[in-house]
Amino acid sequence: MSITVIGAGMAGCEAAWAVAEAGFAVTLCEMKPEKYSPAHHNPGFAELVCSNSLKASRIDSAAGLLKEEMRRLGSLLVPCAEACAVEAGGALAVDREQFSALVTQKLCSHPNITVQPGEVSAIPAGEVIIATGPLTSDALAEPIAALTGKPLYFFDAAAPIVTGESIDMDRAFFASRYGKGGEDYLNCPMERDEYLAFYDALIHAETAPLHGFEQEALRVYEGCMPVEVLARRGEDAIRYGMMKPVGLTDPHTGKRPYAVVQLRRENREGTMWNLVGFQTNLKWGEQKRVFTMIPGLTNAEFVRYGVMHRNSFLDSPRLLNPDYSLRTEPRIRFAGQMTGVEGYMESAGSGILAGLNLVRRLRGQKPLILPRETMLGALTAYITDPYTENLQPMGANMGLLPMLTEKFRGRDGKQRKYQAYADRALAALDAAIAETETI
Repeated sequence: MSITVIGAGMAGCEAAWAVAEAGFAVTLCEMKPEKYSPAHHNPGFAELVCSNSLKASRIDSAAGLLKEEMRRLGSLLVPCAEACAVEAGGALAVDREQFSALVTQKLCSHPNITVQPGEVSAIPAGEVIIATGPLTSDALAEPIAALTGKPLYFFDAAAPIVTGESIDMDRAFFASRYGKGGEDYLNCPMERDEYLAFYDALIHAETAPLHGFEQEALRVYEGCMPVEVLARRGEDAIRYGMMKPVGLTDPHTGKRPYAVVQLRRENREGTMWNLVGFQTNLKWGEQKRVFTMIPGLTNAEFVRYGVMHRNSFLDSPRLLNPDYSLRTEPRIRFAGQMTGVEGYMESAGSGILAGLNLVRRLRGQKPLILPRETMLGALTAYITDPYTENLQPMGANMGLLPMLTEKFRGRDGKQRKYQAYADRALAALDAAIAETETI
């Protein structure tokens, strides 16, 4: 029996570890140091190419809850990160060189893991987990596209996403243009003075710098234009584009607005909404400043800011099962950012689940599908839900979780609400682990 994990990034390391710890021999393929992507420089595994922060440690935060769930599922990277931690306030940040070295040493010394350096250009026989990340090499991207029948999506600009409960419904209203499609959209109407103030702030807001290979990508994919770029073409460019008010009547005034920002459900439950047509390259602080000028979004809670960068990923809602296996060929699994999760630990968490589910397949056990109340379960449900028409890569956030029925008010209401989310998630995780006897 052959088991191969391709890619020794965050997801691949966790996947290989989960399989090896279960007693199975696994080959871990990594093209470094023979070949590097444009973003990688360190020959070691689990290279952190951007920030050295793994985000918040508090369990009553989305990032902290995610790491605690990973710990309870047998994570390799969480304890390695804690062993290499540097002072970072409430965040878990690491010495990236020490972290990579420790993870590399752990994997290379494991008796059940064989490391195979060099680029992979064909999908091997046997059980396979592909975790090659957002910069998957062309040599492997081609057989993946042939296998799935679809090219890897090219994601260069995406819109911000806000929580549904943070939208002010005294200003926003449900409607579709000309009444077509029912109440599919939330509409944030603007009067002329509101629009002009917003427009001025948008065109003068500061943008984030692009890397060289990202600038090249943007030139190739001009169809996904950042909203601030379109706005600079003229005062009415976006008012005649994604902000056109035609076919809409504001029920609060009985009139057609001067301009409208539409929001579309990001998930079936409506706990998250994306700003339609507002893909952007503004700095995150600028996005919060400018987009909260939109009526109805004054107190918006952003679960994901708009981003623009090169990122190859699968059409996971159409291709993957909730155990990260390919629907048309279950012996093959995918993990990491190429599945549509975004972030270091989110990628690693998907690797754990891919590895554990491969083990369960080999043992003839049913898959481990975590409840939606858990952060890992919610992330998995989001990227594999066929209802998701246009997948945008997603990181851990409380907006992914089913809403609580209890209302939390007062100065510490948000903190108590997040703690309640975390308590519910960990109880659900422990119950799922006990039921499936995963560990």
